[in-house]
Amino acid sequence: MNTNSNAYTVIYTTLVVVIVAAVLAFTAMKLKPSQNANAKAETLRQMMSAAQIKPTDELYATKNAGILQLYADNIDKAYTIGLDGEQNGTLSTEKSKIDLVDNLKPQDKAIKAGDAVTLPVYVFKSGIQVIPIYGAGLWGPIWGYIAFQPDGKTIAGAYFDHDSETPGLGAKIKDEAWFREKFVGKQVKFGSEPLFNLAKNAEATGADNAIDAITGATMTSKGLNDALNVWFKAYEKHLGNKAETQNEEEE
Repeated sequence: MNTNSNAYTVIYTTLVVVIVAAVLAFTAMKLKPSQNANAKAETLRQMMSAAQIKPTDELYATKNAGILQLYADNIDKAYTIGLDGEQNGTLSTEKSKIDLVDNLKPQDKAIKAGDAVTLPVYVFKSGIQVIPIYGAGLWGPIWGYIAFQPDGKTIAGAYFDHDSETPGLGAKIKDEAWFREKFVGKQVKFGSEPLFNLAKNAEATGADNAIDAITGATMTSKGLNDALNVWFKAYEKHLGNKAETQNEEEE
């Protein structure tokens, strides 16, 4: 074949593209299990950081296998609920086949549309239960995990992450421990509006459900506030019932 002909060029280019595509597909297939394992361990780290199982830096210094074991040792049960607050599924907590609901974007859309959802609840042996939140920041998605005391209204801990928020500003929701620590001891006011308030000078009100927004990160703070309220509302019939029961017992 004439190597200078158009036909040769087309055939050669096609073969190179096919070979490269095959190599990339094979590599992606081989890496997929490892990527999935890393993603699962990352979710568990965030969840257990919120639940105060161990300090965040210790969790991130622990290898994936150790994280799976730590979760299996500390989790009591995990299940999913609908917007009616009723359980509609179970999640395995066995180390070898841990189930998570970590693709939160579809759940966020379903919550806002009032469609059927499978919202996860992770209950640890300490009595602390953890739920996720998800929303939109300034540049991309933001998400996190909120841990509640057994009363279903008092926050025991929090962890937040983001896709592309501005370093030194919006990224502080993840990078700054002091911001996460501000949530500890705060309460979600189920049955009121807003359920939670993350805004400029919010703490000046003295409300138990108020935290000041991050200075210079207005849009990220607003996005996080919206996410908290949307997801807290979605869990209201589940967590709110626990809070009401606790109040009746105290009275």
